[in-house]
Amino acid sequence: MIKITPMLIGGEPTLAHNQATFERLNPLDGSVASRAAAGTAGDAVAAVEAAAKAFPAWSALGPSERRRTLTLAADALEARGDAFAAAMAAETGASALWAGFNVHLAADMLRDAAALTTQIAGTVIPSDIPGSLALAVRQPAGVVLGIAPWNAPVILGVRAIAVPLACGNTVVLKGSELCPATQGLIVQALQAGGIPPGVVNFVTNAPADAAEIVEAMIAHSAVRRINFTGSTRVGRLIAMSCARHLKPSVLELGGKAPFLVLDDADLDAAVAAAAFGGYANSGQICMSTERLVVDNAVADAFVAKLADKLRTLPLGDPRDNSKGPVVLGSVVDMGTVARCNSLIDDALAQGATLVCGGRADTTLMPATLLDHVTPAMKIFHEESFGPVKGVVRVSGVEAAIACANDNEFGLSAAVFGRDVARAWSVAQRIESGMCHVNGPTVHDEAQMPFGGVKGSGWGRFGGAAGIAEFTDLRWITVQTAPRHYPF
Repeated sequence: MIKITPMLIGGEPTLAHNQATFERLNPLDGSVASRAAAGTAGDAVAAVEAAAKAFPAWSALGPSERRRTLTLAADALEARGDAFAAAMAAETGASALWAGFNVHLAADMLRDAAALTTQIAGTVIPSDIPGSLALAVRQPAGVVLGIAPWNAPVILGVRAIAVPLACGNTVVLKGSELCPATQGLIVQALQAGGIPPGVVNFVTNAPADAAEIVEAMIAHSAVRRINFTGSTRVGRLIAMSCARHLKPSVLELGGKAPFLVLDDADLDAAVAAAAFGGYANSGQICMSTERLVVDNAVADAFVAKLADKLRTLPLGDPRDNSKGPVVLGSVVDMGTVARCNSLIDDALAQGATLVCGGRADTTLMPATLLDHVTPAMKIFHEESFGPVKGVVRVSGVEAAIACANDNEFGLSAAVFGRDVARAWSVAQRIESGMCHVNGPTVHDEAQMPFGGVKGSGWGRFGGAAGIAEFTDLRWITVQTAPRHYPF
């Protein structure tokens, strides 16, 4: 019998007040992967109020104690590696390789957040008023609502709450409807680390209730920050709600990461990075390489080498590693299959060439590469969020830059070229929050400022940038000498 994943409200495992639950089905065979509490708006409000109640004590706690708790939580999270792998395979079809990467980076995020507890510093600002000691001070904002997606469920679930906690905020994590059991394990790890009751709260809900629950939490007066990772479509809705209630937000949204291969690129290095960046987790990563922008001078050789690499990537049921590690597991649902098949059909109908892979009729989708993609094709502009990628051939650096910037998104990008100074100058002109010279578009480190521009959102997670997002900057003065007034 499948155990129900409860919510966590005020330190207590909690079912929905009406006892409702919902099921998540395995995307590959339709079996029940998990069953979780189907929280209501009332349950969500209770979670916010529990976080508000816990805020005064947690925010007043010394940095060393917060650091100790987050460090212990990182250890507890790593100790649950096998449980995370099993849950991710069942709920989202993720491979063991992707699950292991999730756990490793999420633990690093908790440890980096722990180190930040003593870095929340202020500044003394010279004042024109004699005897006035003027300080810019960073203080915890209050309750932070974190909304995490399914595709990197451990990384993004932890990212939604780690730095806010380090800064002295309390949090409510709204889990994804597609992986409640996976993200429930995050909460277990935090509890094992000794997080006090109410400091971290966890809300799960049936898919149909998501909008109502999110709106109820954003509207609550105690919620002072919202962070969301997910689609640009939903991000716009959340941004509008935040605007109505004058709540600051951090939004990391969709991407269409360009991968530029210049005429002097090391093709073997570019192929290795393109295969990883385009097809890790079957291309279901916000930073996934989406468009391969390749100079005509090297395009034939690059496409041939990449196709050879892609044909070797193991595809299979992520729950069965008896024949070796699976790289391409199941995509998250048949909707992804339908979307990717449609992109393939449209491109081929308009003159693209299928180099490898192709249409799928199950959620086990092969690594697919389309060549001679043009702006007339849907795949040129639309995010595939699957293992289907297009090659756009260009002539020269200016054409490559123009192609890279010709879309609404701006999250990650990559440029490959042996002339590093030239590649750097190209990277500076790409409209993206992140760009990697001679490295893959999929690159994340806990201490880095992570986020996008344009349709990929605003704000930054990670390191000092995260501190700025999840604290209030206050100007406080102390008058240390008699002050003269004009009347």
